[in-house]
Amino acid sequence: MANVLVVAPHPDDEVLGCGGAIRRFVQSGDAITVAIATKGTPLFPASQVRQVRSEARKAAAVLGVKKLLFLDLPVTTLHLIPEHKLNAVFSKLVVATKPDLALIPFPGDRHQDHREVFDAMMVAMRPDGRRHRVGRIACYETVSETHWSAPGIEPAFEPNWYVDISATLPDKLAAMREYGSQLAEAIPARSIAAIEALARFRGSVVGMPAAEAFWIVRDLL
Repeated sequence: MANVLVVAPHPDDEVLGCGGAIRRFVQSGDAITVAIATKGTPLFPASQVRQVRSEARKAAAVLGVKKLLFLDLPVTTLHLIPEHKLNAVFSKLVVATKPDLALIPFPGDRHQDHREVFDAMMVAMRPDGRRHRVGRIACYETVSETHWSAPGIEPAFEPNWYVDISATLPDKLAAMREYGSQLAEAIPARSIAAIEALARFRGSVVGMPAAEAFWIVRDLL
């Protein structure tokens, strides 16, 4: 059994990026922790925050995740937190969960929060001999964030690890449907159709019906 830590800058990133893989890990008996980094207030009304958190719990239940954490960091303003304080939050998370595998957002994503979470997690998982040794660190992609980077100026997502989610794609889509407030027909990238299309495309690249793609940052297994 492995300890798997999934860090989502915002509610729904965990499903968008690795919902199918999460379900596979759960079915394999691994211990999954999903940590959602930010909280919507005061930018969004408290009622909306409660709704999204309720959706996050329902999505976690669909995937079989029993440990869902809310870190309550301020949304869109992580860059205003002193770096040592932000790093400390994620260092405590790594110490508490002791992951063998950590799945974190890709730093080239359009949203600044994704970049800040990536940086802080990489500090928390430095292999300096004094910290918990994380066997594998990998970045996931997020539709409507990862693919809106500026080509040739910002880093492109180039996956080197694919997880077969042919059997768990329906669970990923069911979990995403729980995030009704986050789905947007007017934004094609935030649709069930786009999420399924990406999974089908990633699978087609490696001869699978459906897959989630990751960029391995460090592999010590």
